[in-house]
Amino acid sequence: MTEFEALLRLNMTKGIGIRTYKTLLERFGSSEAILNASREELEAVHGIGPKLATAIIETARNIDIEPEINLAKERNVQILPYTSDQYPKHLKAIYDPPLVLYVKGNILETDILALAVVGARRCTYYGLSQAERFSRLLVQKGFCIVSGMARGIDAAAHRGAIDSNGRTIAVLGSGLGIMYPRENIELAEHIVQHGALVSEFPMNTPPDFRNFPPRNRLISGLSLGVLVVESSLNSGSLITAQWALEQGKEVFAIPGNIDNVYSRGTHKLIKEGAKLVEDITDIIQELGPVAEFLDRCDESETNDPRSLSLNSQEKKIFSLLSSNPKDIEEIIQITGLPTSVVSSTLMILEIKKLIKQLSGKRFVKA
Repeated sequence: MTEFEALLRLNMTKGIGIRTYKTLLERFGSSEAILNASREELEAVHGIGPKLATAIIETARNIDIEPEINLAKERNVQILPYTSDQYPKHLKAIYDPPLVLYVKGNILETDILALAVVGARRCTYYGLSQAERFSRLLVQKGFCIVSGMARGIDAAAHRGAIDSNGRTIAVLGSGLGIMYPRENIELAEHIVQHGALVSEFPMNTPPDFRNFPPRNRLISGLSLGVLVVESSLNSGSLITAQWALEQGKEVFAIPGNIDNVYSRGTHKLIKEGAKLVEDITDIIQELGPVAEFLDRCDESETNDPRSLSLNSQEKKIFSLLSSNPKDIEEIIQITGLPTSVVSSTLMILEIKKLIKQLSGKRFVKA
């Protein structure tokens, strides 16, 4: 059994997520060793009781993963374990990233410069047009658009990115073996050509209302911030905004008609401190160092980010790094810069290929 096969077995076992996996990995050293551990050894690990030990022994060891692997190959889906270098860096940095990520299409290093554009399934023409408009303008600035491929605002956001030949990523609330909603199957094919379809669920997982709140944490996790276009007070897009706040991301909202029920969610976010957006400069300026980076990209004659000169903040952070890993908290403490500024600057230095991020939010010079 390979390490990948062992990890996939654990991922397909109910009750085992990234935190449980890390606890087990710290004790046993590898996924294969976890599966080979005795009941007594498993139950001796903090937080692993009889129920989880039984699940590992009776389910994880015996589950047939061949159909899953074969179906993924048949549908041209990559299965990326958390430990893979191809696993998206933004997603790896959140509190509870998926143990395994299913990807159809491709996620590029430059997709780290991403913004989520989300909203209600039931929406107005105004909402649809604004979702398309902002997505179109954002991809022209170099952003990748992340959304959930739901009908309404999400679908409009993906279309806006695709129509401008930009990058877009759709995070699904079902397995990639089951496209949902069915009306967006053609859209899904276009998304694959311009980015990727992503899911944390096994291939044949059907859409279920319980899947969508955790799906929303991936939408915000893959992004620098979340733009909510239209939303009722009960919309899932407010859950995405909440995930963004918990992950330390920016939240933006487009105002609407005060008499429209689909404006109530966005107006609630604005009242609570979300940035009111009338133009994409409202978004870019709020992202701090990202704005300066984009401005310099516009002025530069080359696409090689290593050729761009560093500003004072970039120099300050870059000078602290060496071949010895430095934790992000240490960088924040030494520089005295706000967390959001340090995070954005580190991301820009990564895009320029001047630094690398290691596990545990540690950084070294490339």
